[in-house]
Amino acid sequence: MNAPLGVSEMVRGLPIFTEDGDRMTSVIAYVYKNHSLAFVGTKSGKMKKIRVDGPTNSALEYEIVQVVDTGPILRDMAFSMDHEHLYIMSEKQLTRVPVESCGQYKTCSTCLGSGDPHCGWCVLHNTCTRKERCERSSEPRRFASEMKQCVRLTVHPNNISVSQYNVLLVLETYNVPELSAGVNCTFEDLSEMDGLVVGNQIQCISPAAKEVPQIIMENGDHHIVQLQLKSKETGMTFASTSFVFYNCSVHNSCLSCVESPYRCHWCKYRHVCTHDPRSCSFQEGRVKLPEDCPQLLQADKILVPVEVIKPITLKAKNLPQPQSGQRGYECILTIQGNEQRVPALRFNSSSVQCQNTSYSYEGMEINSLPVELTVVWNGNFNIDNPAQNKVHLYKCGAMRDSCGLCLKADPDFECGWCEGQNQCTLKHHCPIQENQWLELSGTKGKCTNPRITDIIPVTGPREGGTKVTIRGENLGLEFRDIASHVKVAGVECKPLVEGYIPAEQIVCEMGEAKPSQHAGFVEICVAECKPEFMARSSQLYYFMTLTLSDLKPKRGPVSGGTQVTITGTNLNAGSNVVVTFGRQPCLFYRRSTKHIVCNTTASDDGFDKVKVSVRVDKAKIHQELQFEYMEDPTILRIEPEWSIISGNTPIAVWGTHLDLIQNPQIRAKHGGKEHVNICEVQNATEMTCQAPALPVDPNHQSELTERPEEFGFILDNVQSLLILNKTNFTYYPNPVFEAFNPSGILELKPGTPIILKGKNLIPPVTGGNAKLNYTVLIGEKPCVVTVSDVQLLCESPNLIGRHKVMARVGGLEFSPGMVYISPDSPLSLPAIVSIAVAGGLLIIFIVAVLIAYKRKSRESDLTLKRLQMQMDNLESRVALECKEAFAELQTDIHELTSDLDGAGIPFLDYRTYTMRVLFPGIEDHPVLRDLEVPGYRQERVEKGLKLFAQLINNKVFLLSFIRTLESQRSFSMRDRGNVASLIMTVLQSKLEYATDVLKQLLADLIDKNLESKNHPKLLLRRTESVAEKMLTNWFTFLLYKFLKECAGEPLFSLFCAIKQQMEKGPIDSITGEARYSLSEDKLIRQQIDYKTLVLSCVNPDNVNSPEIPVKILNCDTITQVKEKILDAIFKNVPCSHRPKAADMDLEWRQVSGARMILQDEDITTKIENDWKRLNTLAHYQVPDGSVVALVSKQVTAYNAVNNSTVSRTSASKYENMIRYTGSPDSLRSRTPMITPDLESGVKMWHLVKNHEHGDQKEGDRGSKMVSEIYLTRLLATKGTLQKFVDDLFETIFSTAHRGSALPLAIKYMFDFLDEQADKHNIHDPHVRHTWKSNCLPLRFWVNMIKNPQFVFDIHKNSITDACLSVVAQTFMDSCSTSEHRLGKDSPSNKLLYAKDIPSYKNWVERYYSDIGKMPAISDQDMNAYLAEQSRMHMNEFNTMSALSEIYSYVGKYSEEILGALDQDDQAGKQKLAYKLEQVITLMSIDS
Repeated sequence: MNAPLGVSEMVRGLPIFTEDGDRMTSVIAYVYKNHSLAFVGTKSGKMKKIRVDGPTNSALEYEIVQVVDTGPILRDMAFSMDHEHLYIMSEKQLTRVPVESCGQYKTCSTCLGSGDPHCGWCVLHNTCTRKERCERSSEPRRFASEMKQCVRLTVHPNNISVSQYNVLLVLETYNVPELSAGVNCTFEDLSEMDGLVVGNQIQCISPAAKEVPQIIMENGDHHIVQLQLKSKETGMTFASTSFVFYNCSVHNSCLSCVESPYRCHWCKYRHVCTHDPRSCSFQEGRVKLPEDCPQLLQADKILVPVEVIKPITLKAKNLPQPQSGQRGYECILTIQGNEQRVPALRFNSSSVQCQNTSYSYEGMEINSLPVELTVVWNGNFNIDNPAQNKVHLYKCGAMRDSCGLCLKADPDFECGWCEGQNQCTLKHHCPIQENQWLELSGTKGKCTNPRITDIIPVTGPREGGTKVTIRGENLGLEFRDIASHVKVAGVECKPLVEGYIPAEQIVCEMGEAKPSQHAGFVEICVAECKPEFMARSSQLYYFMTLTLSDLKPKRGPVSGGTQVTITGTNLNAGSNVVVTFGRQPCLFYRRSTKHIVCNTTASDDGFDKVKVSVRVDKAKIHQELQFEYMEDPTILRIEPEWSIISGNTPIAVWGTHLDLIQNPQIRAKHGGKEHVNICEVQNATEMTCQAPALPVDPNHQSELTERPEEFGFILDNVQSLLILNKTNFTYYPNPVFEAFNPSGILELKPGTPIILKGKNLIPPVTGGNAKLNYTVLIGEKPCVVTVSDVQLLCESPNLIGRHKVMARVGGLEFSPGMVYISPDSPLSLPAIVSIAVAGGLLIIFIVAVLIAYKRKSRESDLTLKRLQMQMDNLESRVALECKEAFAELQTDIHELTSDLDGAGIPFLDYRTYTMRVLFPGIEDHPVLRDLEVPGYRQERVEKGLKLFAQLINNKVFLLSFIRTLESQRSFSMRDRGNVASLIMTVLQSKLEYATDVLKQLLADLIDKNLESKNHPKLLLRRTESVAEKMLTNWFTFLLYKFLKECAGEPLFSLFCAIKQQMEKGPIDSITGEARYSLSEDKLIRQQIDYKTLVLSCVNPDNVNSPEIPVKILNCDTITQVKEKILDAIFKNVPCSHRPKAADMDLEWRQVSGARMILQDEDITTKIENDWKRLNTLAHYQVPDGSVVALVSKQVTAYNAVNNSTVSRTSASKYENMIRYTGSPDSLRSRTPMITPDLESGVKMWHLVKNHEHGDQKEGDRGSKMVSEIYLTRLLATKGTLQKFVDDLFETIFSTAHRGSALPLAIKYMFDFLDEQADKHNIHDPHVRHTWKSNCLPLRFWVNMIKNPQFVFDIHKNSITDACLSVVAQTFMDSCSTSEHRLGKDSPSNKLLYAKDIPSYKNWVERYYSDIGKMPAISDQDMNAYLAEQSRMHMNEFNTMSALSEIYSYVGKYSEEILGALDQDDQAGKQKLAYKLEQVITLMSIDS
């Protein structure tokens, strides 16, 4: 009992503080300066500080402190002896907390407004503290304990201009203690100075010039700083106020200047804003008030038609008169982003006119475009435009395609319909003829030819009332035009004012139709029913009969909300549907032909069956349908009455009439947000729901249980169940799982249970039987789960390997990581025994193998030693061979080069050289001969070709001609090369023009290459276009001088060096293979014994002169001997001027005086097993030092008999009889093959027998493995030729070599390629490098290296060709940017120079870089150079013959070429197609 003894009245407690959410667990109180203070601990570990000022006032909770991280505060709390601290206990810790924490408040107002009675403001120390801790707090105004005692500060003036310095500022202070120790004034971090204290005023000086802040446009026109007072006694700031520095000059318009809150003035004539009015140059030019600013006045809409010259006059006030030296007025119109400046005239201070000009804008989808208008004077002095006047540019014709739309336009536009042109125009744009221009105000302001484009709906009930919308053109301009002339399917339809859109739309209401009327068109008259004012629709309007058949559901709750579907026929007819259930409307939702869907509203008549009626427009559909209003559902019980924050746990619901509801939902609202979830009805009294989630911020999901503000059900329109009052539905915290470990992988043995740790796994429901339905999946398989509060135990299914673990509960999914279940297979006894037996057998087997291995390895050791000795032997032989060969070659080459001064190199003349490159393989080309044409046609043909030459010299024609040819499918690769070469021969005398055309073609080729998404590096790689072959020919013409003066010498030296080196060893005269070779394919892969002989040869020109010594091999065939002798005797004679070996016989003059003719084949030739071996010097046993002579051919008996054979074998064996200047590929195909003699089937051989003919004998090629040993000979050959290869490459890849400058053509073409790369934004250095390589080294130099016979008068045999191909391949690899990874399977020609290629690549990169750094060649210099080249070689080719050759392609593709010229605009202007037809006429045979 709360009652003292003997008193009848109870003592009643008055609650002064209640807490719903965080339950209170402990309390302690004490009194401080007449304030009762309570300290309350809570369940969540917080401490609340509460002040109680008396029984009538409620308590003030002034601070909450989180004391403990987890768990509640326990009941017992205690103060320290001085009451400054409080001791607080939780389950695991004891904490000392200060009773006040005043130091957290940083300003006087927050300190005194905190409500903590301990706290006050210590003024000069600028801190919040207890009074006893503030120094000299008893002195007046040093300690503030009430809000009104806080220090206040004002300053005068409180703003100054940034251009004012050292201004005296007076600060008024309130509630400040005496400041005898002095005070400082501080402008934030700008400056600090002493303040002068005078009573309650303090005087400060504003900052000096260098300290004033810079104010720039972006930050507005002012800068706010804190002006602070600092006590010299404490060194602390104790008061501050805002102080403004403003900058007038930021303003660039008069109005913004004078309307600024600061002291700004506008100087009208200088167009500047200043704080100092004295700086304005003219007294009358100074403005302080907005109404005195120069400004444009509000104008009526300024309308300017497009493309019409018209002035614009503007009203204004205070317009300044430009002074001497100042420019006049201009108008600036910004039209679609483009600025148009128009001169303007100032009439007086209140009027200005933009001069006569026309304006235009893009596009026909805007009929009126508002354009910014600015009036300026003196270039950029803007006149303010406060009314934001705009100029409206307009086009009558834009978006006004019909007469009605035209006349409906704003009358101010003065647009009218021009009937002649059928478009909307201004009057003066319409040709003046009678009655051609209609305008709204005119006597004939009516549009003819109305048109109906659409009617909606197209069906309706016979009873009428349907609102029909008719859309079209020219449907009148006023409602009265159409008010009485609309018929739909023969029935009057009354137009409605509210639906009428002039000219475009009529909405009318249908009258009733007669039973005989079924369908018809819509017909209208505009104003009068004359034919030109009448229109008829293309669509028909039908009258329909509507019927109903059923509705469902047939019952629903009395509160409504049921969605009912009514079925029938033609239900989509008409325009308006009204459905009523009894007296209640059913809200229309949607309809189709067979359905109307509507939502019921609440019934006023209670539970009853009601009649359903449907009205469509004026038709009432007669059909007996009924709907029953039933009692609203109720909710009696829900179980369980809890869920987790994320919801989605099952809830069972019991109630009545639940089956009336179509889509029941359950809802929870919290913190103003609502979540809903779905329910499923089981029967009239039961349904199951998924709990809704509680809308809580996921970052602040507390560990507390939460109650939703509202909890209930959405059951159609039943309002009473939206909030269930009788439930205590509670939300518990979501379960939280921990990851397995940092790696996220848990390793287990099979059968071991998986443990998932966490918290809140069982909700702390009162009664304690709460269960959450957990699903745990291991991979795809579920496992049996046992749950406790902090862990889930999962019986792992029968799995092994790695699997993802996934835990699901409610709406949550969490994966703590992966499990790895390692297989564990215990062995049975039989398995152990069998393993032991197998192990024993294995050991015996291993011992046996080891013994055998030992024996074998002893044998292989011996073999290895033998091989080692052989290899050492071979190595020393290779080294020796290299040294010897190099020494020999150096002396030989020295002998050779000493004889070859500049004149000794047999250069071909310019014409032969160019012909061999341009037309390879063709000896006597038509361009070298005069034009052959019958006499009677000669004059016509020459005239035609001269005309054709003019066309070829026309760039438009030539480009069109080339492009057309290239687009023809039958125009082959050979044709492309041929046309390119012919064009270059014709343009030899006009190289400037040829270069221009070439650049254009190359630019097109680059565009095409990039458009077709090819890799840019493929450009110029192959000759697939005329442009590429023309580029080769261009370099051919322009690099001849460089070849002669510079690059020819090292190229010729390399050729001679290869030839000499090859001929120092055996060369098979049939297969073309040699002992010394750079090419693996042409290497003799077996040991051949031979000796070098020196023969003395009689000089054929002078028999008495000394005999010439010639080095020969005893294994050489007789033809090879003859060739070597010819080389020795005629070494300074070009090849074409020497006698042929085939025309000479070799005569051996023996010591006895006998003379013997030696031949490749004669009666002494040996034949074995169908193999006939060619005769050699060894066969004839010619000794060293013998004398031989070359004599003219004699026909012997043997020769006569075997003439056919010899000529055939000669043709197939000896290239020396084939004078060939073609490409190396075709040359290689001429390599002699072994041709069996057709009559006898005998096969020829010289040093080695061909693989393909079986009969392999010991000593022939032998097995592949052994033959690879001879590959080291490639190295020996490479070593001896290295210097010559290096010399050649160095000459080609240096910008200034042997005193010869870089040819201009190279620099010019490389700069052109760089320009193209820049144009296409290609900055990849590899692509640029590749383009240059494809353009010059791979297109020109490789050709010269492989085919020196293009440059020199020499004969090249197949072995020399093979070696040059290897050098050329190395050259190509050096120019490539890609890295080739080489291995033992790479081709030998790549491996051979693998170590040299990186340094060659550096040369190439340096060469390109040096060229790039050279100054660019001006077009003038280049043209001068090209003109000089043209002049030097003016008459090398017969132009007429070349033109005739080109013309043959015109004949073949004349239709296509003429077609292309017709389509080309420029060609059309120059009448090129006509000129070409003239040429065709002149050239045709039958003309």
